[in-house]
This record gives sequence, structure tokens and C-alpha cells, in this order.
Amino acid sequence: MADLSTNIAGIKSPNPFWLASAPPTNSGYQVQRAFEAGWGGAVWKTLGDPILNVSSRFAAVSFNGQKVAGFNNIELITDRPLEVNLREIYETKKKYPNHAIIASLMVEPKQEKWHEIVKKVEEVGVDGLELNFGCPHGMAERGMGAASGQVPALVEQQTYWVKEVAKTPVIVKLTPNITDITATAEAAVNGGADAISMINTINSLAGVDIETWNTIPHVGGKGAHGGYCGPAVKPIALNMVGECARNSRIGVPISGIGGISNWQDAVEFMLMGSTSVQVCTAAMHHGFRIVEDMIDGLSYYLDRKGIASVNEIIGKSVPKYSDWGDLDLNYQIVAHINNDVCINCNKCHIACEDTSHQCIDMLTGTDGKPYLQVREEDCVGCNLCSIVCPVDGAIDMVEKRNELPPMTWNERQEAIANISYVANSTAK
Repeated sequence: MADLSTNIAGIKSPNPFWLASAPPTNSGYQVQRAFEAGWGGAVWKTLGDPILNVSSRFAAVSFNGQKVAGFNNIELITDRPLEVNLREIYETKKKYPNHAIIASLMVEPKQEKWHEIVKKVEEVGVDGLELNFGCPHGMAERGMGAASGQVPALVEQQTYWVKEVAKTPVIVKLTPNITDITATAEAAVNGGADAISMINTINSLAGVDIETWNTIPHVGGKGAHGGYCGPAVKPIALNMVGECARNSRIGVPISGIGGISNWQDAVEFMLMGSTSVQVCTAAMHHGFRIVEDMIDGLSYYLDRKGIASVNEIIGKSVPKYSDWGDLDLNYQIVAHINNDVCINCNKCHIACEDTSHQCIDMLTGTDGKPYLQVREEDCVGCNLCSIVCPVDGAIDMVEKRNELPPMTWNERQEAIANISYVANSTAK
């Protein structure tokens, strides 16, 4: 059986599955239940000065009858006294010494505030710290969370303040509500961060009730933007993890967060550079026991691949992730319809005819039955037909061989510039 244990910047855990800082990690009771279920680590719900929450707080976006495609919240950091949280962290770590407990922290952007809370939480035996520079609502209005996380200079300064006194590894949690997350990631590293985690939640409004005209959720008829998470944000998170993983100026371990719901999602994040993965929405939707399938699935996957340790897959897809200008313009794929599987629903024809490249013909066979056929010379390999097809195996995207050598846009532009230079030199 493959070794699932991980070590991210000195924080060790029996497997890469952590609960993210959120309602599931609000108390010692919950975190201990999670560890019993099999979670390797937990990021304790963000600690800081006392706050007041509102009611209601959560909302969800469903799609095509599927519950919780996306999840929205306007809940703030812990509303439990710091002393109570610290006592429960101590008790939980004593009971589960081999599991990772990371304290999520958020205070005013003042050196003395950071020094004070870091010293308090490290006294109770946490394995690491996660600085919450991502909360997009409530705390941001107070100058914390995303308000700091959107300003690289503030990220660097506050990380530096924490590192002045911290004795355990420091993870900086980044907000996605920014143009370029690598800018704040680099700032965190410049401030001394031992690792980074991403993504925190995305600014969002879950919906509007078209009968009452209230926002969803609302508090006595008034609403506010919240933080969006869950399966819908996974593509955004994967991109941001990949961008940071391939940036040589960052170079620290990553804890991946954002829509991770099963072991396959976890593998994707690890292939894109995550050492650990953090889960929230899926646990809130299905309970702590989902980690059992995650552990089993990851173990079977690694065994099937003949991989001895989960650490061997970290970042393996990062070299394959590049910029558009580095893609081969001469590589071609085309659609192929398998008529023995096709049910003639015509969704591919409609999609191609109305919104793509009009390269699927509706024909009639010698037996009088209709069938669909792709004109390969007109197919651009956009994938749309295979995406809308409701039947697995009915449409394959296959490579079309040609005699053209590989050529990227950047190479093409460089060649054009060289030709122009030679032409101009000759003319002179």
C-alpha cells in the first residue's frame, strides 16, 4: 500500500486530507470527530478578536437538480472566546498527537496584535499557523482578510511580523479576489512564508428571490456579498495553484483549496503542485466520513500506478501547464462519431451548426436510417460536440496527423521578426 503521509514545510500529517478553516473546524468536538473519521489535519476556524455573526448565513447554488454546485456564506471568523478555542486545541492535540492542527489567524494589521496572538496559539501546541488574508466579507470591511490580502505590501509586512516571533511553520492563505494571485504569493514569500494556501472564497451573491426580491441569503430583508466555494470554484482554484506552482519566484509548498469533493479532485490539485488539500463544502454537504472514500480512492490509485508515495505525484502536471503562446499551432484533433453508439439525439449537430463550425452533416444511410458524420477538413477540434453529447463513447476526439512541424505562436512571431530583420538589412 502506498504511503499517504505528507510533510508541508515541516507540518506532518498521516495523509494529505485536511479540513479547511471553516464551520467544520469550529470546535474541539468537531475536529476530534474528524480525526476519528480519518482526516489527516485540520485548520482550526480562524481565531481573532471576538465578533458577532448574523442569521441567516449560508446559501447554495444548485444546477440541473444537483444540490450544492456552489456554496455561499456570510459567516465571519470564530465567535467563541479565544481562551476556549486554545484550551480545546491543546486537548485535541494531546489526544491526537500525530494529526496536524494548524491555527488560522486574523487580527488587525498591527505588529503587536500579530505577536500577541501568535505567542498564545503556539503555547498550546499547534503544528503551524495559517494567516487568513482572504476572508472577503465582514472582516474585510474592518481592514482585515481580503482587505489586506489584496495589497501585496500588506501581505509581506504582516507575514514578516508573524515570522518575527513564530516558532512553527507559517502558511499564508491567499484571496482569489485579485487580478494576479502570484503577486500576493510572491509578497508572502518575501515576508518569509514557509508555505501558501489557496484559494479562499470568491466574492459572490448566491441569488435573488424573484418573488420577495430579497437577496439569498438575507438578514431581515437586507443582504451582502459573501464568499463562494464548492465544486463550482474548482477550475479557478486549479488555475491559481498552477500559476503559483510554476512561478520560480514563489518556490514554497502549496496547500490546495477550492471545490475538492473526492479523491480524484485531490489528485488533480496535487498534480498541479499541492502538497496537502483542504476540504470544506464537501464535508458540510456529506459529513466527515467522506474522507474514508478519499483515502481509499487515493490509495488504490497510487497502487494501480505503481507509485510508492503520494509525494511522488506532487507537481507532475506543472511542466505541462504553460501560456497560450507556447501551444503548438500545428497540432490537430478532429471529432469522430461512433454511429453504433450514437442515439441520434442531434445535440452535437445543433451545437456545431448554431454555435461552432458547421462541420457535422445529417445523412441518410442505404438502410434509410439517419446518421451523423463529421467533415474532418472543416473540423477545428473545439471539443464542443463531445462536451454536449449525452452518451459516453459516442464521440471521440482523435489526433489528425499532418506533415507540419510543431510551431508555437511565440516561435511564429520570432520567425516573422527575423525575416523582417533580414529583409530590412538586405534592403539597406
